[in-house]
Amino acid sequence: MDSKVEPSDEAQGLRLVRAFLSLPPDKRAEVIAFVEDLVVRVHAGPDDGQDVSLDR
Repeated sequence: MDSKVEPSDEAQGLRLVRAFLSLPPDKRAEVIAFVEDLVVRVHAGPDDGQDVSLDR
């Protein structure tokens, strides 16, 4: 059994928000543009007949 405790979704979310807010404004803009592009791709559907998935 693994003795490490996985952080909750809330803790991971707060960590991401803190990391995002610590970025300089130009890098924040890059992150926002990247995420917006991902959202557009997911909603547009697959281009080559394969399912679009963000899971790894």
